[in-house]
Amino acid sequence: MSLRPLTTIGFDADDTLWQNEQYYRLTERHFADLLSDHADSARISERLLEAEKRNLGHYGFGIKGFTLSMIETAIEITEGKVPARVITQILDIGRDLLSHPVETLPNVRDTLEALAGNYLLVLITKGDLFDQERKLAQSGLGDFFDNVEIVSDKTAVTYRRIFSKVGDGPERAMMVGNSLKSDVVPAIAAGSYGVFVPHELTWIIEHVEEPKDAPRFRKIAHLGELKGLIDNIGGEP
Repeated sequence: MSLRPLTTIGFDADDTLWQNEQYYRLTERHFADLLSDHADSARISERLLEAEKRNLGHYGFGIKGFTLSMIETAIEITEGKVPARVITQILDIGRDLLSHPVETLPNVRDTLEALAGNYLLVLITKGDLFDQERKLAQSGLGDFFDNVEIVSDKTAVTYRRIFSKVGDGPERAMMVGNSLKSDVVPAIAAGSYGVFVPHELTWIIEHVEEPKDAPRFRKIAHLGELKGLIDNIGGEP
């Protein structure tokens, strides 16, 4: 077992390595337009968010659950009178989400190139299995990762399991991502470093307070700063 303080680095995928939330926002606006005769866009978005929260435990994260939540919201907003053609259109815009282009974020490839071979790199993402596999393949980043984990949710238990299986345990691992709730806070609870890389568009459900007092919490402006942060960790416990 390596005696280095850090041997394994986990990366979130959506809105950390490539754009994702922007496509959901565009779809939500399209959805609101479809129901504009029944409610204003703010009310529709509010009801959609309520449906998404209710349905996470049933459908999990990802496009399929989002599409089902749109259909449920359309039924509620129209009091059960939503036309079949609108349901068809909702299915179409949900299906379009499954084929949106993959746009990697700045500094991603250079950072992965700099770290690969020196650390075990693990992609840890949640969402639809087929969609996440598609995006990874189209991104051209797959070869940088020693392991890929597509999970139903991200908790401290998840990170302990993955970092113990892939690396030298959570204490010698780091998780990097744009979600405080999913990527940072549970990783720190597992004993790892949690590195917050803010994205201008982050799903409201993923918002929690920054754990500023946690010794292993870090925050960077973009992934281009990650290599320097890792170098500065040095011999920290």
